[in-house]
Amino acid sequence: MAGHSHWAGIKHKKGKADKQRSKIFSKLSKEITVAAKLGDKDPAMNPRLRSAVQAARSANMPKDNIERAIDKSSAASGASFENLRYEGFGPNKIAVIVETLTDNKNRTASNVRTIFQKSGGSLGTQGSASHNFKQLGIIKIDKNEISEDKIFELAIEAGAEECISHQEFHEVQCISNEIYNVKKKLENKIANFISTEIEWVPINSVDIQNDEKESVIEFLENLEDDDDVQNVFSNVNLGNI
Repeated sequence: MAGHSHWAGIKHKKGKADKQRSKIFSKLSKEITVAAKLGDKDPAMNPRLRSAVQAARSANMPKDNIERAIDKSSAASGASFENLRYEGFGPNKIAVIVETLTDNKNRTASNVRTIFQKSGGSLGTQGSASHNFKQLGIIKIDKNEISEDKIFELAIEAGAEECISHQEFHEVQCISNEIYNVKKKLENKIANFISTEIEWVPINSVDIQNDEKESVIEFLENLEDDDDVQNVFSNVNLGNI
């Protein structure tokens, strides 16, 4: 039985990893298509598309998938995606911002509302939760790309506001509407980026009890799993989980 349980655990983890990879590819493809549709099809001429393609490469998305996503932006019959933001409060009154990219806002609103309600939370109006956050441009770079000293110096020269080195990556923070200007300057010295995104960073994090963490994690994962959801931001502090 121990052997069986061990295998079941591995299988479950692998299945979850495959599922997560598929979800990540789907979200990245959608962002590439929208970025290409809104601007130039050439990543060199379109900062948002260039960043989306770099993120896809960092996630090991096959080149064919990337090219298909760009081509999809030219299809006359292609779906028209809309960026929509939802705000609300989840279990333990944690503040949550959900960013979506959808071709059917009624479906998305219904799905997001249901996830909030099932967790005992509730959706609010725009502004109800976002005052708990500040919006920043966040550029993430693998630590193998550049040393801590060099990225700090480069970030200051590029006009960034903050540079934090985490265990596996450097995080350059800047004013949200300056993100592509800062990124362009970083590109003079750095070839590969993990991600370039405008994120909602909590002003103050909320601590919860250990026995409450499972329900909060399940709620956040359910939001992440929805096909229309691109990003989920919360002010909860889950420690090292």
